[in-house]
Amino acid sequence: MTNIKISKRLLNIAKMVDENSNVIDVGCDHALLDIYLSLNKKVKKIIASDITLGAINQAKKNVLLYNALDVDVRLGDGLSTLTNKDKINTIIISGLGNQKIFEILNSDKQKLKDVKTIIIQSNTGYDSIRKNVCNLGYYVVDECLVKEKNIIYVIIKFKKGKVKYSKKELYFGPLLLKNKDKLFYELINKEINKNNKIINSLPYNKIFKKIKLKINNYKLKKYSS
Repeated sequence: MTNIKISKRLLNIAKMVDENSNVIDVGCDHALLDIYLSLNKKVKKIIASDITLGAINQAKKNVLLYNALDVDVRLGDGLSTLTNKDKINTIIISGLGNQKIFEILNSDKQKLKDVKTIIIQSNTGYDSIRKNVCNLGYYVVDECLVKEKNIIYVIIKFKKGKVKYSKKELYFGPLLLKNKDKLFYELINKEINKNNKIINSLPYNKIFKKIKLKINNYKLKKYSS
């Protein structure tokens, strides 16, 4: 094992990566996750891609710094950097919003043909992430909550296959619902408090939005109990 230090969030993403996978990390930022996976010999192939030149330049510096020369750093948007020769079977997307993640996965569905595993940590819309990725022909095989610097992250691992989920399972997470640990309830309370702040700040003429948020809070309390 190497002593490279990565965040708790990235460490939990790394734990979800299957041994000997061929991986692309989309939106790799400074490629610390990819360097960790490479140095710990967890993957056969790792591509670190990002659309931002500054991130790519820093990623290349980090690859040299840690002597992780197996990490293939590429500049490009989404899955556009992939070729048929890459034979990628695992996609990691973390730190992006749900709409951008949908855009990446839907931009070239042909490139998902041989992808068996998708690992996502979205900053927004966990329920829509589950729904949309499942609609692409995947199911939830693992989920976890990670708290770091007072932020609770949701990490979801999908495998190719079909499982039918209820609206409740898609909203809260089928596996998170089974566990219902301390962080699960903390995340629910954070969401309720956030909605309440929005409700209190809205002007009177936004009555329908207030009602929608109140209904959402009702569902959060009811279905998470």
